[in-house]
Amino acid sequence: MALYSSTYNIIMYSHLATVVPCIFLGAYLLLFRKGDRIHKLLGKIYMSLMMFTAIASLFLPALVGPQFLGHFGWIHLFSFLTLYSIPTALIAVKKGQIRRHKIKMIMLYVGAIMIAGGFTLSPGRYLHEVFFG
Repeated sequence: MALYSSTYNIIMYSHLATVVPCIFLGAYLLLFRKGDRIHKLLGKIYMSLMMFTAIASLFLPALVGPQFLGHFGWIHLFSFLTLYSIPTALIAVKKGQIRRHKIKMIMLYVGAIMIAGGFTLSPGRYLHEVFFG
């Protein structure tokens, strides 16, 4: 496993610590009862964790594949997706646009958790080393 700077490690582990609970929270929120107190509370936690993890990920340079502006990689597009989707989904639900909120939350989970999460298992990435190295 490659050794990174302590700053990189702090950001990477913070990113992991906030995104891993989102895998389970997001699945729960998508699969079970909507609109009750529990859904709203867990939704606030989920959205907060996803915002933190997206912001943290922007400070992690792309170490696999091409870089843009000497820092960002293709996977960072999912961070920007998150930074757009969370506020707009929150605005939608506050306006009573439940269908729009639902679509944004499904797309966020599929894009930022499932697809981006899948990319983290590719060779050269930390999680690939953890699981397959």
